[in-house]
Amino acid sequence: MIDVDLLAFDASGLIPAIIQDDGDGEVLMLGYMNHESLALTISSGQCHFWSRSRSKLWHKGETSGNHLNVVSIKIDCDHDTLLVRVIPVGPTCHTGSSTCFSPLEAGKP
Repeated sequence: MIDVDLLAFDASGLIPAIIQDDGDGEVLMLGYMNHESLALTISSGQCHFWSRSRSKLWHKGETSGNHLNVVSIKIDCDHDTLLVRVIPVGPTCHTGSSTCFSPLEAGKP
């Protein structure tokens, strides 16, 4: 598994985590983890994040039931980003979409 001592958390104690569907490779979301949420993710096998807007830990799916079951966690070459491959249970996005990403339309923010 991951040697947490190798990770380069930012000044706020966070590291970005790219969440990718293990089945089809689609990028589902980007979240941020701190030491505690990463430890919970590793120990539980489901994604936990640090909510920057709410300033608290959150377990993905804690209210919706749409969990992200962890298959693997990798670190990038700079040790400052995680790639978490998951098996999603239900839609990932709060909008009901399978992914939080959508095409950027020309001329629209």
